[in-house]
Amino acid sequence: MRDELGSPSERLLQAVWFHQRIVRENLKTTDGRSVQILHPGFWNHEAGPDFRKALLRFDDDKACEGDIEIDLRSAGWRDHGHDKNPNFRGVKLHVVWERDEPAPMPTLSLRDLLDSPVSELAMWLGSDSSQQFPANLLGNCCAPLRELGSDLRQQLLQQAGIVRLQSKAAHLKARARQAGSEQALWEGLFRALGYKNNVWPMQRLGELRPRFAPADQKLDLLQMQARLLGIAGLLPQDLSRGAKVADGYVRGLWDCWWRERVAFEEFTLPRSAWRFNNLRPANHPERRLALASHWLLDVQLPARLERWCTKQIKDAELVNSLLATFELGTDEFWSFHWTLRSKRLKSAQPLIGATRVTDLAVNVVLPWLWMRAVEGKNTSLQEKIEARYLAWPAAEDNTVLRLARNRLLGGASARELRGAAAQQGLLQIVKDLCEQSNAICEQCRFPELVREWRL
Repeated sequence: MRDELGSPSERLLQAVWFHQRIVRENLKTTDGRSVQILHPGFWNHEAGPDFRKALLRFDDDKACEGDIEIDLRSAGWRDHGHDKNPNFRGVKLHVVWERDEPAPMPTLSLRDLLDSPVSELAMWLGSDSSQQFPANLLGNCCAPLRELGSDLRQQLLQQAGIVRLQSKAAHLKARARQAGSEQALWEGLFRALGYKNNVWPMQRLGELRPRFAPADQKLDLLQMQARLLGIAGLLPQDLSRGAKVADGYVRGLWDCWWRERVAFEEFTLPRSAWRFNNLRPANHPERRLALASHWLLDVQLPARLERWCTKQIKDAELVNSLLATFELGTDEFWSFHWTLRSKRLKSAQPLIGATRVTDLAVNVVLPWLWMRAVEGKNTSLQEKIEARYLAWPAAEDNTVLRLARNRLLGGASARELRGAAAQQGLLQIVKDLCEQSNAICEQCRFPELVREWRL
């Protein structure tokens, strides 16, 4: 856990900060200001600052909320480009092992503040205790939620999940008033294809659907993919570079796009609108737009979703039944490529699978169908959709759920959330309550609400 100079690794410093393995009394920044760590923040394992929503007090100022960035040396702030990255504008404290140059912000050096020698802390980092969520960072609701017991807690989370279903439905309804029910569905589907990295450019493409895919215009698959990739700004400019096997398809796209790109020039997105870091190959926006092209050519998709809603389907068959509704045939290019320039895969890979269908179900399809049932005043269908929602199997785990399980449920495993509705309920609690309070749960009413709900 040491580099050649004997200093700790950055990973060790992050763990030290998270567990506050420092002497916390009389802390001072490198410019002489006193600082109190009221909360160290929550470890961010994705792009951006290392810790989010820390609570700090400098000198006699009021407590402030902000992010924490950790580097071995203060020069890391500039060397790593944090000074030019807008994601780091919320950083309130730069935590370093040692200061090697003047810093543009409050900086705390840990070199003389560790509560144990680096060698002992390196051994601790490999122990079970370092992997556990610190008890002093648990939310105030953790105890009352634990007291409920597993079954009651599941009921509470499912009720919160129904609230989330209705909230998503209300969002779709608001959009449907402006653009129509079917357009609201398409925008929701595009937004879901963006996942967490590319929601906004995908949503913009969904909003543009009536312009590039009008109902009175018949396009083939290559033309639709050319339009989507062209308007997205994702068509490569250099046709001579990359895998030759892709060149024929890419040239075909350009043959379609060059004839009409001027007509769509005012809508074309810059490539800089997209984020490609930390993406799984299957989630690359080029491949997601290829999938959307198939859907757009299927004019019966909305009606088929409504028919799916009325069918009698066993709970164990829900995912596969919806997957069949969205299912595509083999795409000659995209079933064998992750991107426009990737090598050809040895075997065909589906453009959509069970995991993605679950995300579409809980975030778009079931809320949209519930909204349609409400509009039609069909109470029995509303209840059927809610029952289907409650029966839907759990989605893939994610960073927000892991933090919520640690903080609110005392480190409960992913299996504790039995079904997608319970997961959605936990996310709704985070949105409605955790995100409206600070890290030390000031003025959060959720613990009180849990106790009242139990009664």
